[in-house]
Amino acid sequence: MIIAIDPGVSGCIAVLNELDGTLIDHQHTPTVKMGKRNRVNAAALAGFLQQYKGAHHCYIEKVGAMPGQGVASMFSFGHAAGLVEGVVAGMQVPMTLVTPQSWKKHHGLIGKDKDASRTRCIQLYPECRELDLKAKGQALADAVLIGLYGMAHG
Repeated sequence: MIIAIDPGVSGCIAVLNELDGTLIDHQHTPTVKMGKRNRVNAAALAGFLQQYKGAHHCYIEKVGAMPGQGVASMFSFGHAAGLVEGVVAGMQVPMTLVTPQSWKKHHGLIGKDKDASRTRCIQLYPECRELDLKAKGQALADAVLIGLYGMAHG
């Protein structure tokens, strides 16, 4: 099996069968409230991932600053991504950082609107009703497509 992660406070972790791409499990990034902000709950993340410690590989979206993003939100996003990478490294699962451009190009999503990845994933996994949800479905779709990219290029 492989693990694929769309990092960030509103991200998602997908676990796929590396032979056929079947979605085995998923979880939205666990969070904890710290003051007025949500942060990634590293202990809960590690708890979920621990059951998949024997995973063959983990593909994580390589994140960077986005135009127009404020300093506080950039810090929060970077903090979340760093925690995710640290937890995976601590599990000693090999990982690869995947740029959004590379996985989106692989799936023919360059130049498409943000919802295109969710639409594509619904075509591939019509039985997965969580993909019908706008925000949570988007995060799950991104994680799954990152994983499928990794399977094709790993």
